[in-house]
Amino acid sequence: MRILIAEDEADLARTLRKALIEEGYAVDCTPHGDAAVEKATAVPYDAIVLDVMLPRRSGFEVLAALREQAIRTPVLILTARDAVDDRVRGLNAGADDYMTKPFALKELLARVRALIRRASPEPVNELVAGPIVVDTCARVVRHGDTVIDLTAREYAILELLARRKGRVVTRSAIYDHVYDERDDTLSNVVDVFIATLRRKLGADLIRTRRGHGYMIDG
Repeated sequence: MRILIAEDEADLARTLRKALIEEGYAVDCTPHGDAAVEKATAVPYDAIVLDVMLPRRSGFEVLAALREQAIRTPVLILTARDAVDDRVRGLNAGADDYMTKPFALKELLARVRALIRRASPEPVNELVAGPIVVDTCARVVRHGDTVIDLTAREYAILELLARRKGRVVTRSAIYDHVYDERDDTLSNVVDVFIATLRRKLGADLIRTRRGHGYMIDG
């Protein structure tokens, strides 16, 4: 899953990026509103963490621009303001959630997970893929009563495929969801992760559609 952070406080942006990466997300950052609009229109992010007080364009203006372009990516607004009018303005502009600074980091992570879960075609806490159950709250994968040990990126790829069960997901779509713009990883890395997932979860769980990508049957 890939997240955009639009935050001009450098220390906070670094803290958020580090925490989200540790949770297994790919994360892009920008300190101003113009770039936030450019990135969010170019990349299919799973969620956006958007500060209100951005230079060049405010978070409210960024949000309005995205919604005018029918970009429905879930948005969590961050602001140091705590006035009711600001919260109402953000929600009326199309924000999906709202947090006032300062906030607990673990709460922000939980809210991001909830936003992604609610935006999914299957807004459920558990995704079932054959004998495998993906717990999207705990970010745990089980086969029966056995918990399968996956790395953060392996989990991210499996969750993506499970959320799109029955549909082919291209290699480029997988890559774009698990690597951010700073990565220069080799192009065959997706195939390597798929091979590892098959070894851990069973060879028949993930099918290859040659020339197209991968899928988990519906």
